[in-house]
Amino acid sequence: MSVDNANVIDACSIDKGTAEVVLSIFDHLSWTDATHLAVLQGKINRYLDFIDSGQLLEDYPQGKGRPIQIAIWLKYPPDDVGKKFLATAEAVLQKAKCRLSVRVKPEWGDATA
Repeated sequence: MSVDNANVIDACSIDKGTAEVVLSIFDHLSWTDATHLAVLQGKINRYLDFIDSGQLLEDYPQGKGRPIQIAIWLKYPPDDVGKKFLATAEAVLQKAKCRLSVRVKPEWGDATA
C-alpha cells in the first residue's frame, strides 16, 4: 500500500501506549513531485471519509470508543511547502477529532518498486 492508492487504507492498528486507533499512510513521494500535495490530500480525505461513513468501525470494531490518529510515514522530510500543508492538515484533522502524527523514515525503499 502507498499514498498514491487513495482507495486503500494502508494500515490500521491500535497503539498500545495511547489506545488510539491508528490509520497509517505510507508516503514514498518526493516533495519535488508536482502531484505530491494533491495525492496526499486525496489520501487524507479518503481516510476522513472512511471514519465519517462508519466504515472504520464496521471493518475494525475494536476501534469503537477509541480516539483516532492518522499517522503519515514519510520517506522524505517535508520542505517548507510540505510543512505548511501538514500544519493545515493537522488543524483540519483536529476539527474532525483526529490527531495527526508525522514521522520520517528515509531508510525505506521506494514503495512502488
